[in-house]
Amino acid sequence: MCLLSSCCFSHVEENDSIATCLVALTALSSRRADTWYLDSGCSRHMTGDKNWFSSFYDEAISGSVTFGDGKKAKVVGKGIVTAPGIPNLKNVLYVEGLQANLISVSQLSDDFEEVRFNKLRCLVLDGKGKSVMGGLRSKDHCYCVNANDSASSQICLSSSSTEDTLNLWHRRLCHVNYQDLVKLSTKEGVRGLPKLSGKPTGMCEGCKLGKQTRSSHRVINSMSTSHPLDLMHMDLVGPVQTKSLGGKKYLLVLVDDFSRFTWVKFLSEKSDAFDNFQNLCKMISNEQYSSNKCIVRLRTDHGTEFENASFDEFCNDMGIKHEFSAPITPQQNGVVERKNRVLIEMGRVMLNSAGLAHTFWAEAISNACYTINRVIFRPGTEKTPYEILKGKKPNVSHLRVFRSPCYIYRDREYLAKFDAKSDKGFFLGYSLNSRAYRVYNKRTCSVMETINVFIDDSIVLSHTPCISFDQVLFDKEKNDEVIVEGQEDEEASVGIDDTSAIQPVYRTGQQQVHKDHSSSDIIGDLNDGLKTRRQARRAVSNLSILSCFIAKHQEDISIITFYGFVSVIEPKNAKEALCDVNWINAMQDELSQFARNDVWYLVPRPNSSNVIGTKWIFKNKSDEKGQITRNKARLVAQGYSQVEGLDFDETFAPVARLESVRLLFAIACHLRFTLYQMDVKSAFLNGVLQEEVYVEQPAGFIDPIHPDHVYRLKKALYGLKQAPRAWYERLSSHLLDKDYVRGSIDKTLFVKRTSHHLILAQVYVDDIVFGSTSDSLIEEFTNIMKNEFEMSLCGKLNYFLGLQVQQRSDGLYISQTKYANDLVKKFGLDAATAVRNPMGTSSKLDVDLTGISVDQTLYRSMIGSLLYLTASRPDISFSVGVCARYQANPKESHLKAVKRIIRYVSGTSNYGVVYTFDSNVEFAGYTDSDWAGNVDDRRSTSGGCFFVGNNLVSWHSKKQNCVSLPTAEAEYIAAGSCCTQMLWMKQILNDYGFPQGKLSIFCDNTSAINISKNPVQHSRTKHIDIRYHFIRDLVDANILELEFIPTENQLANLFTKPLDNLRFESLRKSIGVCPTA
Repeated sequence: MCLLSSCCFSHVEENDSIATCLVALTALSSRRADTWYLDSGCSRHMTGDKNWFSSFYDEAISGSVTFGDGKKAKVVGKGIVTAPGIPNLKNVLYVEGLQANLISVSQLSDDFEEVRFNKLRCLVLDGKGKSVMGGLRSKDHCYCVNANDSASSQICLSSSSTEDTLNLWHRRLCHVNYQDLVKLSTKEGVRGLPKLSGKPTGMCEGCKLGKQTRSSHRVINSMSTSHPLDLMHMDLVGPVQTKSLGGKKYLLVLVDDFSRFTWVKFLSEKSDAFDNFQNLCKMISNEQYSSNKCIVRLRTDHGTEFENASFDEFCNDMGIKHEFSAPITPQQNGVVERKNRVLIEMGRVMLNSAGLAHTFWAEAISNACYTINRVIFRPGTEKTPYEILKGKKPNVSHLRVFRSPCYIYRDREYLAKFDAKSDKGFFLGYSLNSRAYRVYNKRTCSVMETINVFIDDSIVLSHTPCISFDQVLFDKEKNDEVIVEGQEDEEASVGIDDTSAIQPVYRTGQQQVHKDHSSSDIIGDLNDGLKTRRQARRAVSNLSILSCFIAKHQEDISIITFYGFVSVIEPKNAKEALCDVNWINAMQDELSQFARNDVWYLVPRPNSSNVIGTKWIFKNKSDEKGQITRNKARLVAQGYSQVEGLDFDETFAPVARLESVRLLFAIACHLRFTLYQMDVKSAFLNGVLQEEVYVEQPAGFIDPIHPDHVYRLKKALYGLKQAPRAWYERLSSHLLDKDYVRGSIDKTLFVKRTSHHLILAQVYVDDIVFGSTSDSLIEEFTNIMKNEFEMSLCGKLNYFLGLQVQQRSDGLYISQTKYANDLVKKFGLDAATAVRNPMGTSSKLDVDLTGISVDQTLYRSMIGSLLYLTASRPDISFSVGVCARYQANPKESHLKAVKRIIRYVSGTSNYGVVYTFDSNVEFAGYTDSDWAGNVDDRRSTSGGCFFVGNNLVSWHSKKQNCVSLPTAEAEYIAAGSCCTQMLWMKQILNDYGFPQGKLSIFCDNTSAINISKNPVQHSRTKHIDIRYHFIRDLVDANILELEFIPTENQLANLFTKPLDNLRFESLRKSIGVCPTA
């Protein structure tokens, strides 16, 4: 291919011409003979192939073209070139020996209106804005036109031109709407505007930044749940400006999605929300126990009264899935939001129509909630919420008008002969704990509950206009998605189970009692005799008592039932274990495993050999919920008594690093295959020993015939120094015999390739993670392992090395949610207020010699726990690393900083690292450094993070070993520390079968980049330790390069310095740390 850098053509005489063509020649196999190249250095079109000319005239033209190597070619003639992809090119020179077809940009500009270039293509436009000719930009950065391209290709380029013109005029006219712009062009409303049509395929960034609005929310007319309590909506209203009679300021509303039944509670403070919800939840569960229903899901907003450790723990214990609406999006919890409005408006209507003070707002809302549960049809049905939830139609004959005058019988005090027997008052509502009315006594100025009251609402009907509920409620509830049942009283209310009328009995002439009653209104058995209250209490059956107990303690009973098969207490020694049959069984299982694997055999005690003692280790195994699943007894050797050279030689055994595991996750996402795990049961018992090793007989299982004998080991035993190495050699030799290839760098990686598929296996002692692009290879590997070893676990990967792994349809998610929650609870900060970032920008930790010392053991325990959490939480790596520097003599200021980190973890315990399928295997790193960030020794902190495609696989944050004078030196040292990690992971990717080219490290300091390229020692670099100049050799060898990146895009900032909330959350999201779905 011929790539031209410049070409000149000058006219000397009438028929004489001289052209100069400077050419850079590059031989590429992809050159096409029908390709024409656009060159801005050519003064005329020219070609060396005469077949292109549609009309050619051989004039007496003299001239030549001079090439870049000094050679010249003669200009023979000129003519017109016409081809399917090229318009009429006039005055095209025919040059002998020219290997490429050239189009002069300057000559195109003379013949046509406009020649336009961008990073993808070039276009030639006529005076009407129509595309005449178009070409694409090649891989060699040349703009070329394929003369024999089909008409569809030109139409595509023309369409691109039309879209570019439309976007251009869209920006010229101040980002006017595209439809208005096309209409203006079509109607010819202005002059100078070309013909425009269509609409852009992409989006205008400026319009999105300036015009974007909230997303719309569609109305849901169908029922999204199938039974009551499947989904509950909850919200908190308040604070109300006026306190209620009971001193309440907040309203807690709970709505059942299926029935739309509503409960309400009145609170003094927001912090009371959890206690009231807990009571409501237990009450509802007990009410629905007979129908075997319980709350399944709960949806709230992100208010701190709902999103806290207490709520999470309670929901986890009750098996309730706690869902949240999107931040600042109340529409997603619209059912309870509309219910709030309905309750407030009904309460406002009743207060204003009755002329009562605002302090009665709680009574009005309680009355409103009681009523709408019984009189409003659930949208989409012909049943009220009460009927759907309770299974029977409500009785509304006892309902009265709010604030109706009433006469309250004085049955709670001693009356004289001529004292009035009633007090005046007015009606407020209905008791939720008994069949009684709530009334306000004007004489005593108090709210009371009584059945002995006469309410005269006829006065209200004759003087007060009726306010239609349709205006208040039906319009709001018509398209509801979910409703929560609301019950309340002034202090806090619990729903009434019965809808029997609370109607007081009045004298109506001689008839005082109904002669006949409905059987549904009769309580008890008609055949029973008269019973006193004491006898009635004794009549409660034992079965009912047992049912109530089971309903209240259902979860505890299930745990107790499970515990019947295992022992809850871990014995401290073999003597205690031998007193428990469960632990005896566990010890026998361990010894049976020894027999199956042929681990040892009994021999007389040798006189000149070292005999190693044995010890029983007892441990309860738990599941992810913390429930004990089995008792595990392990017999281990007391390896500390081994003698080097006698009992063991080599002890080293490779173990997979967490970076290797995360790299496997990234490769699995790229190849889109499922990961599996398996656990080799008693793995060390499979390792064959090369040394002669003797151990004592285990306590409690001494041979009665040969009590003084000892066991000689054939296989390794847990606790032996060489046990891990023996197991690794056994496993690796087995896999190598099966045609697996061991990694050249990571010796715990085993790979097997076929013609079209690949299987990967990562080993961590006795835990193995594997995956493949072929199901047959998965089955083959499983059979290979099961035929050779005894496996105790084999299935999809969900928990590995303390990491909770979720394999989803769009990728993979790792977290340590359970560990984070346990950590927060362990240090007593589960009730503390969460913070948005782990370290404030104003905090500068130092040695603090004058500070008060704190418990070193507690401080180191906190640091150790947090360091383990950084395996899946890179967002706390920097802050934990800073606090870890002061473990020798921690002060109160240091303890306060660590507690802040734990408070941050408390609020983000469900966060982890996301690995997405939408990725590739290009490896890149980010490096950054602060400058003299350590207050004590003025050393800087290096930070870095490494990505395979879009997936984060490794990160670090570490204080540098020396003091850096300029910032460039600190950045240069930080970049050097990233090189070894980059090279190590590059080699692992080669083992996976994904070789890498030149590696890229992104740095935001141009001086550091220049130092890596400049081998000359000068005043800024001569004092830098020689080991940091390792990066120069890599740059010179073209193995890697430092590339500049703006500071705002530098992801490694997260690992070098404390950041403000917005910047911290932005970088946290950018590296892939987010909450679980």
